[in-house]
Amino acid sequence: MMARRRSETMEENRVKLIAAARKAFAEKGYSAASMDELTAEAGLTRGALYHNFGDKRGLLAAVVDQIDSEMAARAQEVGARIADDWQGMLAEGAAYIEMALEPEVQRIVLLDGPAVLGDPSQWPSQSRCLQVTKQAVEHLMEQGLFKPVDAEAAARLLSGAALNAALWIAASDKPEDVLPKAIAAFHALATGLLVRPT
Repeated sequence: MMARRRSETMEENRVKLIAAARKAFAEKGYSAASMDELTAEAGLTRGALYHNFGDKRGLLAAVVDQIDSEMAARAQEVGARIADDWQGMLAEGAAYIEMALEPEVQRIVLLDGPAVLGDPSQWPSQSRCLQVTKQAVEHLMEQGLFKPVDAEAAARLLSGAALNAALWIAASDKPEDVLPKAIAAFHALATGLLVRPT
């Protein structure tokens, strides 16, 4: 009983710290966010932060994982609403790219994330996203729509293109101007995998 209560408390603390960090990182950015303010906001001690995440960087990794996973889920929902698998894949990629306009996504996932955590393609959330994309590519190959290239290679390039488009938008002075160019180029690249490009 005690052990269960303790693990529930730990999970509650994790949730509180991630929520407070998400707010602080979105408003102030990673480097300006104070760990003391953040833990006070969550009603916890610095010890709870170190116990759950190791350090501030570990907390950022947890926040990035949460937001990036939400982005992938939202993009998949957009794709799933379209009956045609190919059009669904395009819509999913475009939806992910478009999220680069959201201030929280822009600041935490696309600017601070890579600066602090390194290569996004190595993040757990991106690895999960890659597996989903690989399954979609294999499905399109089975339907005879995609050229018989290596499914992982195609999935890595499609995921990489969407991620890099989002990174470009986030770093741009005029994100709204960059967005349509990025989506058009993503569509053109993806279309190259079709057996009979439309």
